[in-house]
Amino acid sequence: MKLNAYAAALSAGALLCLCAPGMAQTAADKPAQNAPEAAADAPPIKIGVLTDLSGVVADATGKGSVEAARIAVEEAGGSVLGRRIEVIAADHQHKPDVGASIARQWYDVDGVDVIVDLPNSSVALAVQNIARAKKKIVMFSSAGTTALSQAQCSPYGVQWTYTTYALARGTASAVVKTGQKNWFILASDYAFGKQLAKDTSDVVKANGGKVLGTIYHPLNASDFSSFLLQAQSSKAQIIALANAGGDTINAIKQAAEFGIGKGGQKLAAMLLMITDVHSLGLKAAQGTYLTTPSYWDANDGTRAFTKKFEARMGKPPTFLQAGVYGSVRHYLKAVKAAGTDDSDKVMAKMRQLPIDDPFSRHAHLRPDGLVVRDMLLAQVKTPEQSTKPWDYYHIVATIPGEDLVWPLADSTCPLLKHAGK
Repeated sequence: MKLNAYAAALSAGALLCLCAPGMAQTAADKPAQNAPEAAADAPPIKIGVLTDLSGVVADATGKGSVEAARIAVEEAGGSVLGRRIEVIAADHQHKPDVGASIARQWYDVDGVDVIVDLPNSSVALAVQNIARAKKKIVMFSSAGTTALSQAQCSPYGVQWTYTTYALARGTASAVVKTGQKNWFILASDYAFGKQLAKDTSDVVKANGGKVLGTIYHPLNASDFSSFLLQAQSSKAQIIALANAGGDTINAIKQAAEFGIGKGGQKLAAMLLMITDVHSLGLKAAQGTYLTTPSYWDANDGTRAFTKKFEARMGKPPTFLQAGVYGSVRHYLKAVKAAGTDDSDKVMAKMRQLPIDDPFSRHAHLRPDGLVVRDMLLAQVKTPEQSTKPWDYYHIVATIPGEDLVWPLADSTCPLLKHAGK
């Protein structure tokens, strides 16, 4: 381990303890009522939320992801197999070396059984390598690169919520089919943005469209003017934003300042969170199409979870935070069913057990570590259509999960070769 990376990891942990008191403490210091007493001498089941607490997607993950994990733990009764469940958290700072150092510390020293969340695909891939080597489970609720369940898949990795492939197929194919076939792609310059740009380009071309250009911007950029001018000068009908969080918000705001939209060009946000829409406002975001794995107002179950979440965070969950809740819930059920926290046995149970959280529709875990799930094609409402706080989406259609994934026969996941594919 590099000394500077280790120091950075310790710094991140110290910052967490100083700035967010209690966040790295247990999720349930006492067992829930009617839950069996946890054995005093039994080591706890530890869940590590490796997330973004201060960066570009902190609003969509961060503290909300930690609270989502805590809710799942509380619903499980605070203990499993007679062992107390703890939730700890740290900020990876969007640096793969920092994320890797934290993962090593958690697995080797702190006794963490599973790491969840992982916004930032570059960090996720680094942690996937460590988890594979140490035979420890990692569940990616917020990382979208297809490499996690394709070429760099792991017997201990689960891509829980979405992939860039799914978002591209859901949104790009729908927009191209309306006749808007000339595209320009503006993407963030790291693994997630590059993969989302590629997947978007592939879908556009497969549906008879053209990509007139692709340009990359640095993560957490403040000035998009030069990038937007190039996109505008391309005369593309659609300018696709293959980025996330604050980058998406800033790009959309600055596009409005440049008059993009008035000249006939339209924006397509390939990854758009409900928190992004809230920041932009319905007036700016109205009419935008997006693909989302979940929506807080979809059914009675999602509304019940949202009530608990809002009591802590003051707003509904993003689909990334909902993914953390679902992944932790499924993991704990698998531990209980397996009768152990042994990674191999728990993974086997996670593949066998139905995924039944309220945010998941027709979901199942494939041998390559990818969760296949139905998703929603949504359109942002106009200010007049919204009738209550956070009432932002009109659900246009449900997209079957099998339409949003690559066939196993086409997978590059090495695990499938050993299984006979």
